[in-house]
Amino acid sequence: MVYDIIIIGSGPAGLTAAIYATRANLKTLIIAGTKWGGQLQLTTLVENFPGFPDGIQGPDLMTAMRKQAERFGTEIIDKEFSNADFLQKPFKISAGDTSYEGKSVIIATGADTKWLDVPGEKEKIGRGVSSCAPCDAFFFKEKEVIVVGGGDSAMEEALVLTKFAKKVIVVHRKDVLRASQIMQDRAKKNPKISFLFNSEIVEVLGETNVKGVKIKNNKTNEITEMPIDGIFVAIGHMPNSTLFKGIDTDEKGFIKVSDHYKTNIDGVFVAGDVHDSHYKQAVTAAGYGCAAALEAERWLDGQE
Repeated sequence: MVYDIIIIGSGPAGLTAAIYATRANLKTLIIAGTKWGGQLQLTTLVENFPGFPDGIQGPDLMTAMRKQAERFGTEIIDKEFSNADFLQKPFKISAGDTSYEGKSVIIATGADTKWLDVPGEKEKIGRGVSSCAPCDAFFFKEKEVIVVGGGDSAMEEALVLTKFAKKVIVVHRKDVLRASQIMQDRAKKNPKISFLFNSEIVEVLGETNVKGVKIKNNKTNEITEMPIDGIFVAIGHMPNSTLFKGIDTDEKGFIKVSDHYKTNIDGVFVAGDVHDSHYKQAVTAAGYGCAAALEAERWLDGQE
């Protein structure tokens, strides 16, 4: 059997693409992965997704999107994507030990946050450890937080947090920031933001929630403890693009988008954080998924 559209990825972008594709009466398959649902599966309360005035738990939102896609007839397999052959038509997409054929493909594999990978961090994601100030800053009203990183995204996170937190400490492992001058100036002018250079977090403290950190000065190797209410990790994202041979990416690995969510391969489209290094929000990912599905539908019409 040949599918009209095979969607690789099952976060907001992939599931929204599937909702639009199946409602357009296109035979649609999602290769969801064994850990389906994208980054929202790791999130607790989502308060900025439209339509939920009291907020919604990230996993509940993804389950609802999945049910919606399935109700319209999307076929979903919870296997890991392993290979894409874009050299032949129909395209051949492998997951687990099975191959599937599709006339068109939407890549919606998302991006993974680069975490610090230190003791106490992983189990506190969503409990004081975050990678998204626009998502979680609200929970740190009048509290003291750390932002880890030295680039533009770290400065942006810090500035967003100043609207809620009473104190924001930027911790950077080098002695100079790599952020653009305009972002550095903005952060340095803000009275709530202070900087801790040549420093690395080596442990996150607290039983269930973040209570503090151990910080190492990498010039002196001295380790000190600091009480803190929250940690925002802003050291970058890794787009999940390395498995796609022949697809053009930028120097950071984000898939390049040409006109209207098309990749450099005719019939292969892209949606969500695997190409979006800029916004990284659930609602924009969903919007990109919608757009990619509409474009794939138009492309398929043109083929016939």
